[in-house]
Order: sequence, then C-alpha cells, then structure tokens
Amino acid sequence: MARILTGIQSSGRPHLGNILGAIKPAIDLSKIPGNDSFLFIADLHSLTSLRDGDTRKEYVRAIASTWLAFGIDTERTTFWRQSRVPEHTELAWYLNCFTPMPMLENATSYKDKVAKLTADGGSANTSNAGLFTYPVLQAADILLYDAELIPVGKDQRQHIEMTRDIAGAVNRSVGEDILVLPEARIDERLMVIPGIDGAKMSKSYNNYIDIFLPENELYKVVKKIKSDSTPLEAPKNPATDITFQLYSLLASEEQIAQMRSNYEGGNYGYGTAKKAFYELLLERFGSERERFNYYMTNNDALEAELQAGEEKARAVARQTIQRVRQKLGFI
Repeated sequence: MARILTGIQSSGRPHLGNILGAIKPAIDLSKIPGNDSFLFIADLHSLTSLRDGDTRKEYVRAIASTWLAFGIDTERTTFWRQSRVPEHTELAWYLNCFTPMPMLENATSYKDKVAKLTADGGSANTSNAGLFTYPVLQAADILLYDAELIPVGKDQRQHIEMTRDIAGAVNRSVGEDILVLPEARIDERLMVIPGIDGAKMSKSYNNYIDIFLPENELYKVVKKIKSDSTPLEAPKNPATDITFQLYSLLASEEQIAQMRSNYEGGNYGYGTAKKAFYELLLERFGSERERFNYYMTNNDALEAELQAGEEKARAVARQTIQRVRQKLGFI
C-alpha cells in the first residue's frame, strides 16, 4: 500500500500505447484498497515542444476525457492539471539549485532528443533550457506529493534515480528528510506497444492508433498497419505480423487461438485480419468511446472533475512547499 503518482504529458491526444502502457495500469493500481493515487496531466512539460496554446488546451481536454472514459474514480484519486498548481514550478526552482549540471548533461532522454533534432536537420543549439531541465520539473512533480511509487517504463528509470539523487541532496543540505525518496515501479511484463510500422507506438513517430477517432477514420489508420508480401493463399507467421501482435493485446485467448489458426492455415489475407482488429477495437472500447465523446462535448462536466482534483492537489502541495520554504529560510 503506497502513495502512487503518474503523469501523462499533453503533447498530443492519447493513443493505444498510452492507454495500455500507462493509463489503464495506473487506474488499476488506484483501485487497490489502501493505495493513494495521484494522477496528473503534465501540461507544463509539453511547452518544451508545443507552443500553440489552443492546441495544448485541446490536448489537455482529450487526455482528461480519456482518463475519465476509462473509469478513473475521482473521489478516491487526486486528478489534476499540473499548471493549475503553481507549487510545481516553485519547487522545481529550489531543486534546480541542488542539481549538478553534469547530471542533466548525462540524461539519456535529453541526449536522445538532441540526437533526434540533429537527425531531422536541426542542431543541438535549437534545443531549449526547458528540455534540458525537464528532469528537474519531473522531480518536483514527484517530490511535491511525497510519492512513494512511480510506475514508469524502463526508459524512465534514470529519471527516478535522478529524482532520488536531487531529493537526497536537499535532505542532506538541511539535515532532515523533508523530501520522500520515491521508488520506480517497473512492470517487466509490459511489452512495448507496437505502432502501425512495427516500431514503438509514439506520437513522435506518427505511427499511433487513436482509438477515439470516428469509425471511418479509425479504419483508415488500421488499414495502414504494415504487413509483408506473403500471398493470400500462403500460410503466414503470426509471430512476425504487426496486426496479429496488436490484436493479441486486446483479444481473448479463444480469439487469439482462432486468429493464429487463420494465419497458419492460409487463404486468410492481412486485409481480413486488419478488419477483425478494427472490429475488436470498436467492441472493446465502445463504452469508453461514448464516455470520451461525452466529456469532449461537455466542458463544464470535464472542468468540474479537474477543478475538484486541483483543490485536493494544492492542499497537499502547500504542505510540502511549507516544509521546504521553512528549511531553506524563505519563511
């Protein structure tokens, strides 16, 4: 039983990879008796790459609607927008002053993003200070709420270690454990969700599946899933096919066995498999699609949920900031 914190950045609409890899697992954890879950929308983080305010607001609404569509219990869970709690940025400044430059320079995520900039024809000089100090704001997000467990993918393990190092530096400086050192919770069973091209599903790669698209648009995306040139009549290897991999993430054991038999038996085309996957998406997420559309078209209901959570988040954040201010001599 622990205090758990998860954040989703508002750099785009949530896709199937976000839902299966982060949103559903976080909601499942929040339902375990005794767990105290803090789930937030990291809209401040999105400013490192997204500058248009109207687009950001739309993405925030889509992310909030997704959490609500998948059954987050806002009575038991604290659910809020990061930007509506100013203590995030205040604590980030304090933490910046305890963070060694080499730690940030060695951040794998920063190196990867700079590498992508240069690969796309830019240069390291086009990166920004927000991108460089991103791990510090992330540390503030965690430490502000005395979070104990942080569910993350393997690629985020380093950021949790950095958070622990920064918090430890503060605690040693003031001679008291005023910040809780969090632990990463990495579920080794979670596979990387493949995108329609076989690489990890990501908005950055534009290979994602948005399950909330209108039906005809969703089907167009599914039909773009990459497949090989095996003839219709020939047997096919389900283990190497992207459509089968995606289908297997959502289907029952019986459905998976039948689909595998279809592949291995021949006279079963990839187009037919894609149609079956599309129909499975509509079947599995029918009620979630309805709830998503409800919140996206009822902004008052959406705002009521977020604002209630923001009040709860601010109450906890203020207590942490008071401890830090007092020990650093600001009050």
